[in-house]
Amino acid sequence: MPYGAGVSCRKVVPMIAQQPSKISIFALAITVLALLSACSSSPVAEARQQAAGSMNVPGPGAGQRAARIAFEQVGVPYRYGGSGPGGFDCSGLVHYSYARAGMRVPRTTGQLWSGTQPVARKDLQTGDVLFFNVDGKMSHVGLYLGERQFVHAPSSGKVVSVASLDSPYYGNAFVRAGRPR
Repeated sequence: MPYGAGVSCRKVVPMIAQQPSKISIFALAITVLALLSACSSSPVAEARQQAAGSMNVPGPGAGQRAARIAFEQVGVPYRYGGSGPGGFDCSGLVHYSYARAGMRVPRTTGQLWSGTQPVARKDLQTGDVLFFNVDGKMSHVGLYLGERQFVHAPSSGKVVSVASLDSPYYGNAFVRAGRPR
């Protein structure tokens, strides 16, 4: 088949040179990572792409940097007591993300509860720590991404993932948010 056979060349639309936005650069980076990992149609890649579209623009604040770092861990396996790229538990993901963002926060869920300033649901900001009541006790945390989405290390046998505060499970389990001081 000759070169270009079957290719339609009806209309060529010139590209207008524009300065790329931080969101488009971030979305492009996520897309490239997904394609390079050869799993662009996997649930993990789809979660990354979906969350990238709704996450606030990463800025200079430690909370925003921590949320971006936590988001980059999507797909890493849950590991009880884990606090590194080989595996995370929920509070380990928060601790690791904030440490990489240049801010020290407590390591355990209980210590995070005590060491954060309470934040009303209506005042959530990217990087706020979300606390959930699981099995009758406050025992789970995640990091708020924006647009009612958060990243967390759910439980044994699962991977770091993005979830919605609007889901019936997490909507009912939500206790409060806290902002590291």
